[in-house]
Amino acid sequence: MTETATETTAARSWWARATLIGSVVALTLLFVGPIGTRLGIWGFQTGLLLLIPAGVLLAAIGLLVGLISLFVSKKRGFAGDPPLLLTSVAICGVILVTMGMQFQKGTSVPPIHDISTDIVDPPGFSAIVALRPEGSNPLTYDAEQLGPQQQAAYPDVKTLALSTAVPETLQSVVAALEDMGLEIVAVDDTAGTVEATDTTFWFGFKDDLVVRVRPTPEGSIIDVRSVSRVGVSDLGKNAARIMDLLNRLG
Repeated sequence: MTETATETTAARSWWARATLIGSVVALTLLFVGPIGTRLGIWGFQTGLLLLIPAGVLLAAIGLLVGLISLFVSKKRGFAGDPPLLLTSVAICGVILVTMGMQFQKGTSVPPIHDISTDIVDPPGFSAIVALRPEGSNPLTYDAEQLGPQQQAAYPDVKTLALSTAVPETLQSVVAALEDMGLEIVAVDDTAGTVEATDTTFWFGFKDDLVVRVRPTPEGSIIDVRSVSRVGVSDLGKNAARIMDLLNRLG
């Protein structure tokens, strides 16, 4: 093998390894972003709006470069490159498909983060108010803005009627919330309310939930409200949480 051929082979091998390293870095960013946010190393803006987009961009570049390199390797018969390049392409492809699904999910729901079964008289928070840090999303419910968007996107989020009395219903609510993994913050038997907080797995985002139980001649009715502390869109998480609770109780 001539010196020029040797240099060419070395350059190709370096390029294949660099592409693989880039794909691994892209994958790492997707984990480092949320983990750093959860540990309090940086704010969610850094983890969600900087590191993850950087990882996606790097994955897109890696996929493009990897596909081109695979094509060139096949055309020129470079037998040593495809395994590394295929691994890079696979990693980048998984990243882009996964994040693409998240993006599609985000664009399929309205950009709201305050969901209530009762949009006219939504349940109010009490004990949780003091736990929400400065800069959290406001708890004032804008029925004119939120109501139509919620009803169009989540028509099944409605008040639930049960045949059980208020005390028994409250006990069922607490048990259901605990089974869902939420932290019970306060139970007010007099007001008929239960307040709880849910913490997301990756970023450690906190969403607050309040359940209001009122008596009826037939038993009781339940209204639930779930609000994200940060962010504009909740990707449908609050509505899903409410429906999970109602399905467990109903």
